[in-house]
Amino acid sequence: MPCGSICKVCPDRKRLQHGREESIFLGSCKTKRVAAWIQENIKKKECIYFQRDPSKGELICYCGYLEDYHTEEAKKPENFVGQSWDRHKHVKEEQTDAFGRITFGGSVQRVAEYARVSTETKSETLYKLLTEQWRLSPPNLLISVTGGAKNFYLKPHLKKVFHRGLIKVAQTTGAWIITGGTHAGVMRHVGQAVRDYALSNTMQGEIVAIGVATWGAIHNRHVLKYEEGKSKANYAIDTQGQGPLSCLDNNHTHFLLVDDGTHGKYGVEIELRAKLEKYISSRNLGNKVNGVTIPVVCVVLDGGTGTLNTIYNAMLNDTPCVILEGSGRIADVIAQVYGLPVSQITIDSIKELLKNFFSQEYGNFKEHDIIEWTKTIQDIIRMSHLLTIYRAREDKHGDVDVDVAILQALLKASKTGGSRGAAAWKRQLELAIAWNRVDIAEKEIFTEESQWKSSELHWAMFLALTGNKPQFVSLLLDNGLDLEEFLRDDETLCELYQELPNCFFLYKLAKRVKPSGFSKRSGGRMARVRTGEKISLFHVSAEVRHLLGKFTKHIYPQPTGRSHIVMSIGDSSGSVYKDETGFDDQLSEAEPKRDACRDLFLWAVVHKNKALAEIAWAQSRDSISAALAASKILKKMAREGSDADETQDMKELASYYEDHAIGVFNVCNRHDEERAKNLLVRISSFWGKTTCLRLALEADNKDFVAQSGVQAHLNQIWCGELSVDNPVWKVLICIFFFPLIFTNFLLYRHDEILQRQNEKKEEIKSVEKVTGSTVRTNNHRLQNQHNEKPLGWWPKLVGLYCSPQVKFYGNIVSYFAFLFLFAAVLMVDFQRTPSAGELLLYIWLFSLVCEEIRQLFYDPDSFGIRKKAKMYIHELWNILDVLSILLFCLGLGFRMTTELFYAGKVILCIDFVVFCLRLMAIFTISRTLGPKIIIIKKMMMDMFFFMFMLSIWVVAYGVAKQGILIHNENRLNWILRGAVYEPYLIIFGNFPKNFENSEFDKNSCSINASEPFKPKCPELNDNEMPAFPEWLSIIMLCVYLLFANILLLNLLIAIFNFTFQEVQDNTDKIWMFQRYELIKEYHSRPNAPPPFIIFSHLRLLISNMFPCCSPTRPNEFKKELKKTDEEELLLWESLMKDIYLVSVRQRQSQSMENRILDTSQRVTTLTEQLEKLGEQITQSTKDLQWIVEKMKCQGVSAIETQQQIPDKSFESLKNAAEEEESLHVKSRQLYYSNSKIKRFPVPEEKVPWQVSFSLYEPRFVDGDDHVDEPDQEVLNKYRNPQGRTGITGRGELSCLGPNLNLDLLLTRWRDSERSVLEYLVVLNSNLKSLALPGGPVDSVDQLPGSLKGILGRKVFEALNAKVSEGKMVYKGYVDDCRNTDNAWVETAIINIHLDRTSQIMVDINNMLGGNQGMLQWQEVSSSTRLSPNQRVALDQVAALHIKKL
Repeated sequence: MPCGSICKVCPDRKRLQHGREESIFLGSCKTKRVAAWIQENIKKKECIYFQRDPSKGELICYCGYLEDYHTEEAKKPENFVGQSWDRHKHVKEEQTDAFGRITFGGSVQRVAEYARVSTETKSETLYKLLTEQWRLSPPNLLISVTGGAKNFYLKPHLKKVFHRGLIKVAQTTGAWIITGGTHAGVMRHVGQAVRDYALSNTMQGEIVAIGVATWGAIHNRHVLKYEEGKSKANYAIDTQGQGPLSCLDNNHTHFLLVDDGTHGKYGVEIELRAKLEKYISSRNLGNKVNGVTIPVVCVVLDGGTGTLNTIYNAMLNDTPCVILEGSGRIADVIAQVYGLPVSQITIDSIKELLKNFFSQEYGNFKEHDIIEWTKTIQDIIRMSHLLTIYRAREDKHGDVDVDVAILQALLKASKTGGSRGAAAWKRQLELAIAWNRVDIAEKEIFTEESQWKSSELHWAMFLALTGNKPQFVSLLLDNGLDLEEFLRDDETLCELYQELPNCFFLYKLAKRVKPSGFSKRSGGRMARVRTGEKISLFHVSAEVRHLLGKFTKHIYPQPTGRSHIVMSIGDSSGSVYKDETGFDDQLSEAEPKRDACRDLFLWAVVHKNKALAEIAWAQSRDSISAALAASKILKKMAREGSDADETQDMKELASYYEDHAIGVFNVCNRHDEERAKNLLVRISSFWGKTTCLRLALEADNKDFVAQSGVQAHLNQIWCGELSVDNPVWKVLICIFFFPLIFTNFLLYRHDEILQRQNEKKEEIKSVEKVTGSTVRTNNHRLQNQHNEKPLGWWPKLVGLYCSPQVKFYGNIVSYFAFLFLFAAVLMVDFQRTPSAGELLLYIWLFSLVCEEIRQLFYDPDSFGIRKKAKMYIHELWNILDVLSILLFCLGLGFRMTTELFYAGKVILCIDFVVFCLRLMAIFTISRTLGPKIIIIKKMMMDMFFFMFMLSIWVVAYGVAKQGILIHNENRLNWILRGAVYEPYLIIFGNFPKNFENSEFDKNSCSINASEPFKPKCPELNDNEMPAFPEWLSIIMLCVYLLFANILLLNLLIAIFNFTFQEVQDNTDKIWMFQRYELIKEYHSRPNAPPPFIIFSHLRLLISNMFPCCSPTRPNEFKKELKKTDEEELLLWESLMKDIYLVSVRQRQSQSMENRILDTSQRVTTLTEQLEKLGEQITQSTKDLQWIVEKMKCQGVSAIETQQQIPDKSFESLKNAAEEEESLHVKSRQLYYSNSKIKRFPVPEEKVPWQVSFSLYEPRFVDGDDHVDEPDQEVLNKYRNPQGRTGITGRGELSCLGPNLNLDLLLTRWRDSERSVLEYLVVLNSNLKSLALPGGPVDSVDQLPGSLKGILGRKVFEALNAKVSEGKMVYKGYVDDCRNTDNAWVETAIINIHLDRTSQIMVDINNMLGGNQGMLQWQEVSSSTRLSPNQRVALDQVAALHIKKL
């Protein structure tokens, strides 16, 4: 079988047997597929020319490998005879031979993926290997850990902090950790952190730790060679015998073993690792084209001079670095000088630090190296926005802040990176969401400084929702996001459904859209939406209506045009509801209301996202309906689902929402019973035009219906216009003696309302009398009610006989009369010709049939005839009704014939039994007897299964007994009597007399079975006594009685007892739930009892034929409120919901665990605040000392210093001085003008020419490679005015000495009010920085010729003519990377202010429209991204025009 095809899933009975084989087969297919891809795309390197290295021995090549390692062709090369060995020429790429899965020995077996790769392998190929073949999810963050490659001591506290922090940041952000991969130094610490996490989090996702190591420096690498049929390579860590090589770390998850064809050489992987990290950092975050790339951070522990270069190169690539202070060596050197001004980082201070932290190694350092390291450290400190020092304190409780430091370093770098303002905040927020670190977002992003508009957070909300980040959803809502605005557009909601994770609802949605495209399989049933296809709310509404029930309306309006989507699905189960895919007559005339909280809550519920649903539910207004609807939806999906675990989760979640509904309703009922009642019966326009009560009933939420508030409302409906306080006996008396109602014998609800109103009036009057002021009310309804009068005699009479309670009692009396008449006819007056009493019985039954038909077709909730019929048959009493009517009709048909007259009477007698059983329904309304009927139903089910077990013993014993006692009985009736009936009677103590010889009577039986009314005698012996063994029959009888009479009957009693105990606790709830149907039945039932009910049926028939004449009856179960009343009620419900949520949180917070956690968090917060305060004080002291020293160096006295300090803040003075020092930084960067030419390192203190620098040996660079180095006398004529640069000659500049540039500073007012000053800038090709338009010139009288291509000829000539009118705002030295000791750039900046209405402005604006954004107008502000000299010029221009920047 090919690997790409998989056999059909085996039947259930064989699934367990074949499951392991299928798993092995799939794993084998995957391994072969990965192996084929690696062999095709991944290469290794091998030496193809063996040349002995004299310094190493006779059998060792220059590549480092032994002669035996080389091929025969390499040992005897024909093409390289006489050549010297060269790594670039004599090493070639070949198909890799080492890849697969590696297992490490030990108590816990660990498995990792690995591959031997060439140094020339493209980063794109390696990324595909990691993500597509090894199935790693693309990272949200790349953590590059570097430092000491040898084992070093790490303090226990710092070790714990590093391990926990590194794993936490990797776990929460979904990061990849990249290290050197060997079992030593910092790589070992990373592996130990991964190991500790794996041991404590066995059920969570794996931390990805990728080791990029040198293949030629790996010990025991021969076991890693790939062999066909070998699934894994067993690798043993041998640190004792590894020698100069290194072992792989057994806690990494993936290895890239970099091969350059040499052996024993370290550092081969550095270049490939750097390229891979750079490629990964260029990938879009989340695999979406959103402009935000995967961030990279470098974490440093310990390390030597190589680590220093790694830090410097990382920071040049804008990669932030986090250095752990206390980890040793170079990490501690950098940590010690962090925060100091660059001028205080001298060669001597670095020497002292190197001596302290490198100890014995310091003696091997050369002076030139120390100078270079000093310069490198100074450059690192200058890039402080990319540098973070983490200082761990041993006295800090729960110190796990390494993760925070790493993430804060990334955010700090993004703040000061290429983006500014809103773009920077957006990038930081997107990173925080991708990392799922809401704590970072709260501290660093959503601060008082940042003000967000709701529309600016829409994209973030979408990411948080689709990425399942509930904490971020709450944070965005708390910071001004408006849900109504976010979901105002249908497209947003459709996209959310488009991004649903694989779930049962998506499967059902896909099946509804394309039912013909699915086939049933026993495998998974995951549905995926194809790219480019969109889900319409049309199908969502149809599926939700199916889940809620057809009694609801559609929750989304019908679209103007049908739009279809095609989904690919892996499985199909359930059925397609063809009658629900479209919008039918169930649509209300008014369009359904849209509610953003409802939409979001529903979206979260259908894919079982409890956290997001909880947030949306807390924001919703119609909270009780929402919770009950969620319960109904989840229970419906649980019934239709096939996954047992998923079904159980749905049921638990449904119960959770039911508890929410109960909690809110109880709070509402405690505060205002009348409003709580309105919430029950209010038609919810958000949830399909249904009510809370209906949703609770359909969802089978017995606990909700059993609440006192719900039962009080049902009692009120049950009593109708009568008061619920009336005793039953008073109601029964008034039914027969109705004149008593005019004597206030019965209480009416209307009278109670009047009494409460009178009491309220008296209360108001007493308040007015005490306060002396008039109490005014704005409740017009209350004022209208004050004018109501007591009920008259006719409303009282109608209220009495229209009450459901009275209807019920009347029907009971009528039913008793019917049974009495039925019994009298059967026993006294059953004639061939029907008598008057029998005819009355027939009419009575006909009225009952008409009532059953009315109940079947009466559908006020719009269930549909199919659903209504199903509900009707589901009720036990209805089954008895139908059975009794059918039996009556059958008996009536028989009794009308002469032949079957008596048979008809027998059927009618049996039917009388069924009618009597139906009489038990009267007890369902009783609070005492109603629950007992539920218990009887449960016990009947137990009895059924018990009778099945009992029948086995009865038949077993009966057949054996009959066979032993009676020989060849051929009469069926006596066979059944002996085999079944008699054994059954034995259970109740009725023993047959033919068991014992002493009681045998020959006259009581028939020897030949010739007498039909006597049983056949047993076989007789010569003495005419039974021949069967008496002892055997007695033993069988005893065994039978032991099991049947003692064991099984006691088992039945135990079962009944268990059922009683189990059901007793819930019978009240079940009874309260089921009495609703009885109340609803009698609420809609005609007033007259049978047989007079026939007249009511005639009236209903006439009213249905002439609807205009039919009066409308109020529906106590459904109530349409006015818009204002509904808004007021929902607002009050939201307030009650908030009270409920507060009480829930209080209960949770009162638990001992939460109290301890809360106290710990408070202590931690207070400790952090005190530490921050101490750091601020220390930093302020350092700043003050530095400013004083700086001013003293400039000749300012202490008094003058004290007078000048208040004028400007410490930070501004420090920044100004550092900006002055930064005028000669680019001119001394490590590599000249972004080339590979390395400058001689010039530390800050050696820059001035006046300072002696005996080791200074700069390299000569000239633009023309063929020009010899000029005389030193010529070079000495031109000296850089700012000092040394590390390069001599003219470099890439045009001449020695100053090279003049001219920058054009064009300004304008944005509007006629002159409120905003703008300037024209050029966006650099890297899209990260801005610059003024300019170029090299010979004199400042003419514009640079290079501007003609940027500005266009017309604009260039117009501006060139105005150069003489411009104002020169700056002229001087420019810190340029092309500067040398003898050639430098000087710039003149000329400001030309343009009138908004001038022709030049018109031409410039026309040109801006076609230059693809390379030229832009920018507002003059302090956050502009310009070079220091251009910022100075802009400051002066601002002072000219608006007096202040």
